[in-house]
Amino acid sequence: MAADILADAKSMATTLEASDEFQALSDAYDKMKQNDEAYKTFQEFQSTQLSLQQKQMQGQNLSEDEMNNARELATKVGNFEEIKTLMQKEEAVNNLLNELNNVITKPIQDLYRK
Repeated sequence: MAADILADAKSMATTLEASDEFQALSDAYDKMKQNDEAYKTFQEFQSTQLSLQQKQMQGQNLSEDEMNNARELATKVGNFEEIKTLMQKEEAVNNLLNELNNVITKPIQDLYRK
């Protein structure tokens, strides 16, 4: 049974890649990569976010410098139209994934409502 679920999940991944939302995200990412400064800033933003999230998950407090750096970087990211568009397209994909998650987990929710 688990193999069936995993096969369905792989099929769903292929369907996701073919969706309008994913294609728009992919196009936005490709366009953003064409602007070297935007792409470099985006990579720095991702790296900073990951580092801060890891520290928080380990229960470490973020320093004032780290917080200020993150704020400055977020402001810098907002100055690139390519990155803003990418984030909008990513939000659309995330909304689709949230809807999918709700459908998948509905049997669990129904079970606990009995």
